[in-house]
Amino acid sequence: MSRNFRKILLSLATPLALIATLTIANPANAAQAIRLQYRTSAPGATTAQAEPWLQLFNDGTTTIPLNQVKIRYYLKGTETYRFACSWAVISCSTVTGHFVPQSADAQYLEIGFTAGQLAPGATTRDLQLRFYRADWQSFTQSDDPSYGPQTSYANWNKITVYVNGELAWGDPSGSDPDPDPDPTDPPGPGGVLFDDFTYTNSSDPRLAQRGWTVRGSSGGPGVPGATWSPSAITFPSGLLTLDSSTNGTNSGTVHTELSTANRKFFEGTYGARVRFADAPTSGPDGEHVVQTFFTITPLRFNLDPDYGELDFEYLPNGGWGEPSNILYTTSWETYQAEPWQAVNTHTDERASFAGWHDLVIQVSGGHIKYYVDGRLFADHSGIYYPETPQWIMFNQWFIDLQAATGTRTYRQQVDWVYHAKNEVVSPPGVLTRVNDLRAEGTAFRDTVPNP
Repeated sequence: MSRNFRKILLSLATPLALIATLTIANPANAAQAIRLQYRTSAPGATTAQAEPWLQLFNDGTTTIPLNQVKIRYYLKGTETYRFACSWAVISCSTVTGHFVPQSADAQYLEIGFTAGQLAPGATTRDLQLRFYRADWQSFTQSDDPSYGPQTSYANWNKITVYVNGELAWGDPSGSDPDPDPDPTDPPGPGGVLFDDFTYTNSSDPRLAQRGWTVRGSSGGPGVPGATWSPSAITFPSGLLTLDSSTNGTNSGTVHTELSTANRKFFEGTYGARVRFADAPTSGPDGEHVVQTFFTITPLRFNLDPDYGELDFEYLPNGGWGEPSNILYTTSWETYQAEPWQAVNTHTDERASFAGWHDLVIQVSGGHIKYYVDGRLFADHSGIYYPETPQWIMFNQWFIDLQAATGTRTYRQQVDWVYHAKNEVVSPPGVLTRVNDLRAEGTAFRDTVPNP
């Protein structure tokens, strides 16, 4: 039967009676003996989502850093799945998961950790995990090598555990040529994009030559019937300047947007120096305006599993039910327009962010980390991690229109944009690289390969 979002969010069942202990593989290091127990909260042969619950035990004499541990759950087939952590005693924010293809119509889910330690005699306790097909369809799990129908914890050697790349527990299934692959970790530098926005105007031919599109087409988001105006985008003193305005009517509303033309940006680090504004440059204040820096994949159809969007959105006058200024960071899995259904997660802060800010997004290892002026603002993971390449965009638009007289214009500015493909760069490191590029007289560089 078809999967639905309520099934994504189903609470997990409580344990029942224990079953017999199974034989196990010898650990790679007796001083660092690790043991895994398994149960499931979705015991049916066919299911909308698999729900393996796990817990690790350290039966050895030395502490095990969890970032050295990989757990592998083996599956039949080549379908595309999505991983999520429902709840964990050690916090889902430290748990990662991705799927690794094997030969002979098989794959495995590899679960890792970004932090934590497992002391001798200690256990992680519950890791309540789940995964489901990207197309939301039910699937057969009874033939998966790691699956078991038991609903109570027991030692389980059909799921393997590796410590520092060495097998420490369980019996591997299928081909396993690489003892520690991690395809969601960046494989190394893959090119950079840097732009200092030294253009004459929105008609400057270098914009298109350098892979930028100034939007002039109609459509959402924002006020229906509004214009997206290239002429409202200027570059005074080398600053990308978006001037969005309204006279209180739909036809008299102007939105602005600059986007990369090629959708070639995926894992790695994104950065921009952005100036948000709380008040208009002219006219009465009070409009629900959205000022942004984000990446996005197009939605091909409702609930498209390959859709993705990573947003910084500042609302200086509130909106969407908020009464005053608020900054959102939002990570999207997918959505449906009619009737509206959003699958996303967000972190917000209700404060003024007027002025210049260094915004950084790191996309790596199953985590999306948002930084504001070097401060970690949000860390999102699970189903919200992007699956496909995206565009980089800046836009400014009105959610709705307020009752006011006269034209009012709001201004967002961008000093520079930077992207390092397949590389995690710290916020201070981004600033150092940008300053170095400027010091050598570089106004633009793009070595990120086109798709």
